[in-house]
Amino acid sequence: MSIKDVLRMGDARLLQQAEPISDFGSAALHALLQDMRDTMHALSGVGLAAPQIGVPLRVVIFGVEKNERYPDAEVVPQTVLINPVLTALSDEMEEGWEGCLSVPGMRGLVPRYTKLRYQGRDENGALIDRTVGGFHARVVQHECDHLDGILYPMRIRDMRDFGFSDVLFPGQDLQDD
Repeated sequence: MSIKDVLRMGDARLLQQAEPISDFGSAALHALLQDMRDTMHALSGVGLAAPQIGVPLRVVIFGVEKNERYPDAEVVPQTVLINPVLTALSDEMEEGWEGCLSVPGMRGLVPRYTKLRYQGRDENGALIDRTVGGFHARVVQHECDHLDGILYPMRIRDMRDFGFSDVLFPGQDLQDD
């Protein structure tokens, strides 16, 4: 498998609606997931959506055990989530700083639901049904937004809370998510 180029904001393919998958366990899906894992790990990301590497399918991967950029974040299990459905479990939202491999070098303060349920399938078609909060919920929402053509800057409420990482956080070595 291989490390793929990540599309950057401005590429029209990032604004498209991704298509659902029905062929679970296929060699093509396995190859896509391996490319996504290789790319995410090579770039030290915590998540990646298939559209970010130019594949318009409803597939995201995410997970983090320990990450220097998020020292206080809880562990998020390594997950393959296909054809996800997200349901907010409360109206409560919280703003948090986000970055993205498709928006390199920048950060923005993004509102996200604090608690949600997500459902979908794994690479073999087995049901995934989890209720999560905190950082885990933020990561899932961020990645699933890519499947609907939404990049995190589109969710920022106040553009004064968006800028280059090195300007917003001088002296901190922040990479993109």
